Amino acid sequence: MIEKLTMMSKDKVQENIEKIQKLFPNAVTEVLRDGKPTLAVDFDVLKQEMSSVLIDEREERYQMTWPDKKKSILLANSPISATLRPCKEESVDFDHTQNLYIEGDNLDVLKLLQETYLGKIKMIYIDPPYNTGNDFVYNDDFRVESEEWSEMSGDYDEQGNRLFQNTESNGRFHTNWLNMIYPRLKVAKDLLSDDGVIFISIDDNEVYNLIKVCEEVFGESNLVNIVSVKTNETKGLKNASVNKSFPKNKEYLVIVAKDINRLNFYTEKIKKTETELKKYTKYYNKYIENIEDDCSKWIIKDFSLMTKGKSDEEIFKLKEKFKEQLIYFVTPDNFNEEKIPTERERFYKVVNNKGVVIYYYRDNEGKVNTTLFLDKNYYRNLGDLWIDISTININKEVVDMPTYSNGQKPVKLLERIIKYMLKEENGIVLDFFSGSATTAQAVMELNAEDSKNRQFIMVQLLENLDENIKKQNSDQKKNTQRIIDFLTSINKKHTVTEYAKERIRRAGKKIKEENPSATDLDVGFRVLKLDSSNMKDVYYKPTDYSQGFLQQLEDNIKEDRTPLDLLFQVMLELGKPLSAKIEENEIAGKKVFIVDDNDLIACFDENITEEVVKAIAQKKPLYAVFRDNSFSSDTVAVNFDQIFATYSPNTTRKVL
Repeated sequence: MIEKLTMMSKDKVQENIEKIQKLFPNAVTEVLRDGKPTLAVDFDVLKQEMSSVLIDEREERYQMTWPDKKKSILLANSPISATLRPCKEESVDFDHTQNLYIEGDNLDVLKLLQETYLGKIKMIYIDPPYNTGNDFVYNDDFRVESEEWSEMSGDYDEQGNRLFQNTESNGRFHTNWLNMIYPRLKVAKDLLSDDGVIFISIDDNEVYNLIKVCEEVFGESNLVNIVSVKTNETKGLKNASVNKSFPKNKEYLVIVAKDINRLNFYTEKIKKTETELKKYTKYYNKYIENIEDDCSKWIIKDFSLMTKGKSDEEIFKLKEKFKEQLIYFVTPDNFNEEKIPTERERFYKVVNNKGVVIYYYRDNEGKVNTTLFLDKNYYRNLGDLWIDISTININKEVVDMPTYSNGQKPVKLLERIIKYMLKEENGIVLDFFSGSATTAQAVMELNAEDSKNRQFIMVQLLENLDENIKKQNSDQKKNTQRIIDFLTSINKKHTVTEYAKERIRRAGKKIKEENPSATDLDVGFRVLKLDSSNMKDVYYKPTDYSQGFLQQLEDNIKEDRTPLDLLFQVMLELGKPLSAKIEENEIAGKKVFIVDDNDLIACFDENITEEVVKAIAQKKPLYAVFRDNSFSSDTVAVNFDQIFATYSPNTTRKVL
């Protein structure tokens, strides 16, 4: 039997109703919507089922709310009839890459990704607008005009009397920002794996609101930490003219888990400076500074770890076994003398199984000081104050093009948080406020460093730089103009997405050149662009059109759409990864798409013959998709199900 594709994103409302139905089947009924029966919740029955814990409408309760919050929830749950159209000419290595770059409003994109990437994203990083009141890159001013705010907030009753005092002094600056971020986080949560985490960069303007929203969406117990990240010094020309007692030196990184009980961070560590090393002992300069010249033998075992938990007898045997490897560092004068130096002169080096070098020494009491001498490859544990990630000279991170300095994050910051989640494994990193695509570059650089195959999905709104520059201050205008001039020089449109795609191309090329042995390194990306559905309105609402009008229509697919466009919308609905391998074959003169080695086979040509149907059925795909009414004759249509029943009865057949 052939089923018809919906060609729409997931309807979260119906999904939630189905969940309620499993718990309280008597609270779910059927109603007619647009002439069709659909499931709906009988809230009177549901209230009866929950009567012992029901909150009265007038009862005070702990909550966070704002005008139009209900609309934000509806917005997150409502389905859309949109699609992602592939753009091969702007992609890099389209046929083989696992990475995606998606242009379009991120809420719509997130909805379209729900079916395919539900519970599959290990890590999300976003750098959303900070709501500073300055327009750059994103529409970064979410303030509401006073008159509009009064209507939304209910500050005045029907007679014009003021109901609340002074609420707009805070609320009207935050409401639209909350209405922007809330539905996006709500949808993004579903994309995270159970052990996944979202990292969100933010500053003082909205950090408190963001924390409360995250606690509501993810659960208060899943707030992992709020890290302070140093951004600049309280000195120099940048802060000299700031009319504030406390200039800003930091931003925040809000870290939230899908399920904190399943969280598995890979502890990353911070390098100690040479100054810090020298604080450990006054013998540093005398015995360690020229150590390579003075000594030719090194300790290669961490003796303290080897003896941990062992008996005295076992420790004695280990000491005898590794006696020759306990080499002591002494001064050049007595280096060749066969004598044991004093405790003050007893230094040795350990290389652990990860290649980390540690210099130990014994203090005056003969105890091993494990806070240690450390070389440049050793690190100390991270806390929630990060002062070592420099935002200065980040222009060096961008290859042969101007830096997008308006909010661009350092590559090292992204590398650190990616290591937190994906140090020992592959996985998908999603950034749906991707801006200049720092996250994409960080993923590629880390893959080159440790030979992993992490994948990235970047999502960015199509921002027009010519429009943005009109709203910026003088410093921002100078930077944006440099980018506009650069994009002009390479014949690209003046948009943030064009800048970001070019950055990924150049960064990928440089990383490849610097790592010639990394032959499997993926520095490509598929470009996909958000657009209206490939299907005409009649596809979704045939009841709105007369039968005579339907007979006049040649097709229910828009004229400007290609078979590849149709394939990607089908992949979205059937949950196939948008990075899946796609082969184009020809069967009896018809173009056939084979996705992920026969998982999905689609043919969108007209006049499909039995020969084509039989050839596809014999490949035994999980899904076979055709256009509606595309068969060459009524006989082919009649025999279609029988052909599949004979050769591939388990194949799900669908039409659009």
